[in-house]
Amino acid sequence: MKTSISLALATAVSLAFASAAFAAPPTKTGTTAKGSVLTDAKGMTLYTFDKDSEGKSACNGPCATNWPVLKADDSDKAEGGYTIISRDDGSKQWAYKGKPLYTFAKDQKAGDITGDGFLNGAWHLAQP
Repeated sequence: MKTSISLALATAVSLAFASAAFAAPPTKTGTTAKGSVLTDAKGMTLYTFDKDSEGKSACNGPCATNWPVLKADDSDKAEGGYTIISRDDGSKQWAYKGKPLYTFAKDQKAGDITGDGFLNGAWHLAQP
């Protein structure tokens, strides 16, 4: 009995480490009228902002209300082209190839791309 409990515990621990090692990327790929884009888990289009510098978001306050960030949890780990940046308010945000990722508040459904080109072309579709 003690051996089977130990074996079950060891299996559970190894599965937990295995799932953490092979965590899914924080985005998915969706299709829009302009081709393939990165999306959040709900299928909402993700965007990048020209005023951001690599690893630093310039979109805070009212900007972040209109352009909600793709939040990262403390337990998330950077992998592949994905990194996690620290925002001015101390929260964490996902970035892809150094560019912080956002959704757009005016997009209503998956596949919407109403934010592309917004603010004199400063906002762009995040592409895989």
